[in-house]
Amino acid sequence: MANETPLRADAQRNRERILAAAEEVFLERGAGVSLEDVAKRAGVGIGTLYRRFPTREVLLAATYSDRFLEFAEASRARASALDPLSALRLYLEELVQYTNLYRGIAVSLGTVLQIGTPGCLATSEEGSRLLLRGQKAGSIRSDISFDDLVCIATAISLATEQHSSPQSHIAHLVGVFMNGIKKGNE
Repeated sequence: MANETPLRADAQRNRERILAAAEEVFLERGAGVSLEDVAKRAGVGIGTLYRRFPTREVLLAATYSDRFLEFAEASRARASALDPLSALRLYLEELVQYTNLYRGIAVSLGTVLQIGTPGCLATSEEGSRLLLRGQKAGSIRSDISFDDLVCIATAISLATEQHSSPQSHIAHLVGVFMNGIKKGNE
């Protein structure tokens, strides 16, 4: 995605309108909303939307990219002040919170994180870095992968996305998972 050719001015305006409309519609009605509704809100044809964003996941990744970039940067900035388990636990809790921003995105989280936007790459790299840090410190089982973290974040997101105030439930479920991946629990 990073090697895309620059867009013409009108194409760039359409892209920005699509992303702004997608943000509004996803926040209002969730990630499963019709892409035709997004195109209509943006004032573009569905062909224009699909030319820039060929799948729902690509559109979701593009809409989330800046948020995920900020999330990854904040995690990296604070991680050195935390022990490896605490840093990974906080990363997972916040990943679930970010995922729950758009109702219904949890089912696509794994695919979205693989799209390659700057935010998706940064989020995946940060999660992998924290996991490896915990494994090198001997705090986390060596058989745990980043894909496992994404599966757990997806499951917790699905379990909590309908809660009106899911904070304590997210923290509890992440805690259950973290207890299971500690070294010595193989």
